[in-house]
Amino acid sequence: MSRHRASRHEIRRNARRMRRYGIQPVAGIEDLEFAPLAIAGIARLAWRYRSELAPLTVVASVLAGSLAMRHWFPEGWPTLIIATVIAAGALATWGRWVNLPRPIERGYAAVTTAFAGTWLTLATHFGPFTNPLPAVLGIGTIMLAVPWWAHRRRRARVQVERTLAAWPDIAQAVGLAGSRIQSAMVDLWGYRFRLGLGVGQTVEDAINAVPRLESALGTTRGGIRVQPVASKKANRADVRVIETDPHANAITWPGPSITSITQPAKLGLFEDGAPVRVPLLRRHALFAGMSGAGKSGGVNVLLGDLTACQDVILWAVDLKRGMELLPWASCIGRIATTPQEAETLLADAVVILDGRADDLTKRGERVWEPSPDRPALIIVIDEYAELASEAPRAIDYADSIARRGRAPAVNLIAATQRPSKDAMGKSAVRSQMDVRLCFRVREARDGDLVLGQGMVKAGWHPHKLDAPGKFLISSPEHDIPRRARSYLLDDEGVQATAEQHAQYRPPLDEVSAQALERAAEMPAIPAQPTARPSPRHARDSSTVRTAEETLTATLKRAPSDGVSIGDLMRETGMRRTWVYQRLQDLSRARQVEQVSRGRWRALPEVHDP
Repeated sequence: MSRHRASRHEIRRNARRMRRYGIQPVAGIEDLEFAPLAIAGIARLAWRYRSELAPLTVVASVLAGSLAMRHWFPEGWPTLIIATVIAAGALATWGRWVNLPRPIERGYAAVTTAFAGTWLTLATHFGPFTNPLPAVLGIGTIMLAVPWWAHRRRRARVQVERTLAAWPDIAQAVGLAGSRIQSAMVDLWGYRFRLGLGVGQTVEDAINAVPRLESALGTTRGGIRVQPVASKKANRADVRVIETDPHANAITWPGPSITSITQPAKLGLFEDGAPVRVPLLRRHALFAGMSGAGKSGGVNVLLGDLTACQDVILWAVDLKRGMELLPWASCIGRIATTPQEAETLLADAVVILDGRADDLTKRGERVWEPSPDRPALIIVIDEYAELASEAPRAIDYADSIARRGRAPAVNLIAATQRPSKDAMGKSAVRSQMDVRLCFRVREARDGDLVLGQGMVKAGWHPHKLDAPGKFLISSPEHDIPRRARSYLLDDEGVQATAEQHAQYRPPLDEVSAQALERAAEMPAIPAQPTARPSPRHARDSSTVRTAEETLTATLKRAPSDGVSIGDLMRETGMRRTWVYQRLQDLSRARQVEQVSRGRWRALPEVHDP
């Protein structure tokens, strides 16, 4: 503007000099400077509203093209109609490759191209002002312009462009001076842009500027996500502006996503609609979050996938007396609901681990490859903190599994509200959890407890999650903070899924079964002294034979609702693992049946006449 003022003064000074020497200046010479300004202003407005004026621009281009074709190439109309058909067909078929993802958008582009190409062909052949071509062009322009003006994505894109046009001022205000917008894209829930950071700026600087960015861009609180780019460049950041929360409502579980533990399980969806896929083979996992944050729902989704796999055996520990995991009992090989049962279960898991390790050594192999005949063993522990406080010895077994269970495919899935050192038993379990799902936590420091030290400072903010089921996932495949929401599998869905998958559960493999059998024949002190054979002498073959006869007789005398595992242990004087192993052998021989969880009886055909 300073140059314009100088020019105005100069023009007026020259006009006065001309009058002084008797020369009459041209009328209105002082106003000549305003013509370039007016033209520049009109050009700026046309550029600013170029999206709204796009239909008129297209019409003007088609009209100009028709005049040129009519004058120089009047016989070229056959080529035009062929090109029109090819272009319209290409947009209708492959329009998704030019940012037309929806069929209705591709259809609109094809119709518009067909109309413009057909009118251009007719105008080239007959002349653009031959009736009724001008009227057809005007009516068609209005009809096709209305959907363009009303299109949500176009309006959103224009709004984003105008917002980001002021980025230099915004960057200065939020403390990111020198940064620049490299690209922008509008999606269903808002928009995102690639931010090139200034010299010396890091992604952490952009993350720390998020509250100021929310104010400068006029978004809602918590409506901006900043994360590093996938290319690992330190001077780049992806900024996502959420205008409509894609996770505002629960997402119904679509059914199992895997049929083998070798496949990555799908636990939910990210905010951009991408699935949260996580490989679980030979990995320990941690589900953590405050009460009511959706942690148990996430475990249910995982169990829905794992129970569909015929190369996985599931064991479970639920010290809330089975309140959470008991609905899956028909798909779980063993479930412990007391501290004593939990200790026994984890001790047997260590026995299986050792047995598999010995078998791998004999075979000259390094890892246990899961199959229906040699399934992986996954132990789900709900409320791990309770296990640490009520069954301290069980923590030693869990620690051994966490350190040595990867190669033999014996893995832990632990769920807890706050995995502090005390809650995790001050063992190696937490450090071995390389898949961590963190649901909402109460304080920022709890995010570091779950995800690792320094993660909150790096942009992982689970304390800002605002709905049950929302979580952040940290794993080798997911090393940047992206919000996700787990699927919803309600109680009715759990019951139906468990009933459907129960018939496909695999038996314990021979290697593991033999390891448990050898361990069961080792001496053990009975819980209560009885006159029946004591496990102290279980190595004696006659003692084992007597226990087997007692087991068979007890099952034959069992009522219609069966006899419990505890009663069988007292009757035989043998350990729980021995009883379970014999019951599995008899079940495979179709001599006994499981009436309900933990209760067995002999089949009618083996009763004495």
